Amino acid sequence: MKAKLINLALILTSFLGYLEWPPDNVKFLFQLEGEVLSKMFMDPLSVMHPFIVLPMIGQILLIVSLFQKVPGKKLSLLGLSCLSILLVLFFIIGLMGLNFKIALSAAPFLVAAVVGLKHYWKKIEVIGKS
Repeated sequence: MKAKLINLALILTSFLGYLEWPPDNVKFLFQLEGEVLSKMFMDPLSVMHPFIVLPMIGQILLIVSLFQKVPGKKLSLLGLSCLSILLVLFFIIGLMGLNFKIALSAAPFLVAAVVGLKHYWKKIEVIGKS
C-alpha cells in the first residue's frame, strides 16, 4: 500500500510543475500536457522530443504500477527516472534564473522522489561490516 501511495504522490506532484517565459506565458505541467495530448493526434511529429516523451512515459509507467497488486520496483523506479528528467530540469532552471516559483513548483515532486528512492532501493551493505 505504501508503494501505491508513493507512486500516486509522484504522479500528482509532477502535475504541479510550473513554467513562465516571456512575454507573458505562464503554464503548469498539466496544462502543457493537455496541449501535447491534443497535438499528438493532429501532428505527432511536433511533440516528439525527449523532454516531452520521456516524462509522459514515466507518468504512464507510474499509472500502470497503481493497477498492480504490489507495484513493481523496476517499473516504479523507471517511471520515477523518466519523470525526474523534466522536474529536476525545472528545479535547476528555477534556481539558475532565480525564479523561485519554478524551483518551488518542482520541490514537492523532489521530496516524493526522495521518499520513493528510499522505499525502493535497498541499502547496500558494505562487505565486512556488521
